[in-house]
Amino acid sequence: MLDRSNPPPQAGEVGERSEPGGGAFGIYVHWPFCLSKCPYCDFNSHVRHAAIDEERYVRAFAAEIAATAARVPGRTVTTIFMGGGTPSLMKPETVGAILDATARHWAIAPDVEVTLEANPTSVEATRFAGYRAAGVNRVSLGVQALDDSALKELGRLHTAQEALDAVKIARAAFDRYSFDLIYARPGQTPDAWRAELAQAIDEAAEHLSLYQLTIEQDTPFAALHAAGKLVIPDDDNARALFDVTQEVTAAHGLPAYEISNHARPGAQCRHNLVYWRYHEYAGIGPGAHGRLVVDGQRRATATEKRPEAWLMRVEASGHGIVADETLTRAEQADEYLLMGLRLAEGIDPARYAAFAGHPLDPARIAALGAEGMVEATPDGRLRVTRAGFPVLDAVVADLAA
Repeated sequence: MLDRSNPPPQAGEVGERSEPGGGAFGIYVHWPFCLSKCPYCDFNSHVRHAAIDEERYVRAFAAEIAATAARVPGRTVTTIFMGGGTPSLMKPETVGAILDATARHWAIAPDVEVTLEANPTSVEATRFAGYRAAGVNRVSLGVQALDDSALKELGRLHTAQEALDAVKIARAAFDRYSFDLIYARPGQTPDAWRAELAQAIDEAAEHLSLYQLTIEQDTPFAALHAAGKLVIPDDDNARALFDVTQEVTAAHGLPAYEISNHARPGAQCRHNLVYWRYHEYAGIGPGAHGRLVVDGQRRATATEKRPEAWLMRVEASGHGIVADETLTRAEQADEYLLMGLRLAEGIDPARYAAFAGHPLDPARIAALGAEGMVEATPDGRLRVTRAGFPVLDAVVADLAA
């Protein structure tokens, strides 16, 4: 059973080790249901008007956890993240049962970080104490904006005041909490964003996730954008908003440790660092992805996206995996580069060479360095500069070529 008596952990540094048993190991649990679908969202989320049979889903989650643990035994779970969808629609008892199923099959680190994503509505906030009792020790709130008109435009079901009230409840229930905001919204100016961000920092104890609005394919926003009915800031204005984000958060002691995530020293989201530092993680639930080292080979896994189809597949076969591929050395090196260069700390070039079988091209590094896009750190790491982050994809593509 999960030990619920330990105090919540403070996020510390996690090393680069990634061999089985030698580094961080995370569990991602996907709860795919939402009350409504936001018009900008392309995540695997689904609206169901009938009641969800949570007990049936718990049994399926437990079965998939058992099947995954049989493939990668002997790990110690350092982080668990319940994402979605909207995990705060789950009963606290459901959350507790999933955590207990995890603890039956793997060792749990004494300082395990257990995060749950939550909507900041008054109804869901009333469950926070129950989640804390179930073993959750960190929440991530989908606030998205502190402006009522923007929230309405984004399709959110809460008001700005309701979000602030939920943050207050989270502060009382958890020592660690974070919330998300979306910027580069239609009509947003740097001055307006500066004021909104300052207000957010006043409410945020240690961590903020700040995402630039992007138009994703096959979403309502994509259709509106294509029809000219939704206009987002152009590249110059988006860059100005990005610069405001970096300036304001750094000035208030929450610098970017990843391109979209800001934290006080030691307060980084340890689970997301598992991804960005390219450690192992298991994906549990509909549409979840994983990276597991099985018999010395790093494998990429993915489960059935459709919730009901995933459920039936698990009940028939014990798991919902529909893709399970061995990654080549080149693919591992590319993933490490893509994920690691998102971090302010950058990557270890020696680890890249171990994955790829060859070092990064010194000439490409030198050329990008001359342009002010990348730099070496005193301890020999390679990182993207602040000037390079707005064109991160191009920098990664150049280094990987």
